[in-house]
This record gives sequence, structure tokens and C-alpha cells, in this order.
Amino acid sequence: MASRSPALTVDIIIIRKDGSIVLVKRINPPFQGEWAIPGGFVEYGETVEAAAIREAREETGLDVELVKIVGVYSDPNRDPRGHTVSICFLAHEVRGELRADTDAKEAKSFRTSSLPSRLAFDHARILADAGVEK
Repeated sequence: MASRSPALTVDIIIIRKDGSIVLVKRINPPFQGEWAIPGGFVEYGETVEAAAIREAREETGLDVELVKIVGVYSDPNRDPRGHTVSICFLAHEVRGELRADTDAKEAKSFRTSSLPSRLAFDHARILADAGVEK
């Protein structure tokens, strides 16, 4: 009997030097065209920490320093593509130039008072859990 396991992902709340939060506009489904926290799938043989740093760089052009784990998000319905478990990190911008890449159509900094009203996946909950709210 074949076993099925959830896919492992990471999300990264990036705090810029000016205190703003980085979001990316998704280029692909699901949630195409909606704002999201940067993140993606952990590759086989990769630590979740290395995946978070890689995904931050790939999607935003920024090098980050991981500060702490915000939480683990495992609701089987959080991703319409299938069951994913995400480990979300809080990170600080270290260097780089904010730019969209890979799965992002756009990358932009938002003040907490001007975050989009709708975010992809369960990212509004994740930001609230991190204490980042409007």
C-alpha cells in the first residue's frame, strides 16, 4: 500500500530595514494575481532554514536573516493543490534589491497600515499570528 504524505513548504515574513513587510503577487495558480508572503516548497535534502533563505532570495531578490519560527500551518485545506504543511519564519532583510523573480509577478513593500485586504492561502492568519496586522 502506497502512503501519502503532505508536501513541506516554507513561508517567510520579511521585515525590511524601514519596518515594512514584503509581499509578492503570485504569477501562477492557485491565487494567481493575489498578494502572498514569499515562500515555496522545500527541496529533498534541504533544511527548512535553507529553503526559507533560498525562497526569499528567489522570489524577492533579498538576502535575509532568519529570526524565529512564527508557527507551523498544517490545515489540509490551506492549499487547493493538496495537503501542504508550512513552517513560517520571521526574517530581517540583510541586503539585496527588492525585485520579483521565479513565481512572483511583482514584489513590493507594504506598511502594516496598508497591507492588502485579501491575501493568498492562509497568509492573513499567519501575519496576524506574527503580530503583523493593520
